[in-house]
Amino acid sequence: MGKSRLSHYKQNKLIELFVAGVTARVAAELVGVNKNTAAYYFYRLRLLIYQNSPHLEMFDGEVEIDESYFGGQRKGKRGRGAAGKVAVFGLLKRNGKVYTVAAPNTQTATLLPVIREQVKPDSIVYTDCYKSYDVLDVGEFSHFRINHSAHFAERQNHINGIENFWNQAKRHLRKFNGIPKEHFELYLKECEWRFNNSEIKFQISFLKQLVKNYLS
Repeated sequence: MGKSRLSHYKQNKLIELFVAGVTARVAAELVGVNKNTAAYYFYRLRLLIYQNSPHLEMFDGEVEIDESYFGGQRKGKRGRGAAGKVAVFGLLKRNGKVYTVAAPNTQTATLLPVIREQVKPDSIVYTDCYKSYDVLDVGEFSHFRINHSAHFAERQNHINGIENFWNQAKRHLRKFNGIPKEHFELYLKECEWRFNNSEIKFQISFLKQLVKNYLS
């Protein structure tokens, strides 16, 4: 990754605006740079986040599992398998971190290897009643389901945490008015990183250190 020609002052301002969730177009106006320059700098920040995201330790204890679909509002099929949308699979350790991955589909053969790679055996896993999770009933996990047609939560039996992450991620991405599919995973890992590192001061210092190492 090449050096940046922007001054340290402008780079720091762009980092602060990126962390604040400002779009590149608005950031360009505030910092006084070309909008393409700001957009490319933001792209490189997302790439650095993607390349430096630590591999999370395997989750244990109570883990929420769910899948969601990302993409613009389109007429036609909605919900699971919505045409033209990107499937994303997510796991969240209760009161802990989230792990996400873009998936080609949401079939058991696709999701189960991710679960086994990311969740320790004998953990308690919570899902909804989607058929792809049936295999967990006879697997190495304690499996609880929440029937969303009847309840959103039954005491400890819920997936509110991972659904909260989906809502946060979609709200953040909606402001960009469409994301190129080839860059979607960069935006996804950005959302994961923001959720897992919610302290704003940490986000700024982390990015400034990455930029010092790679871009300055």
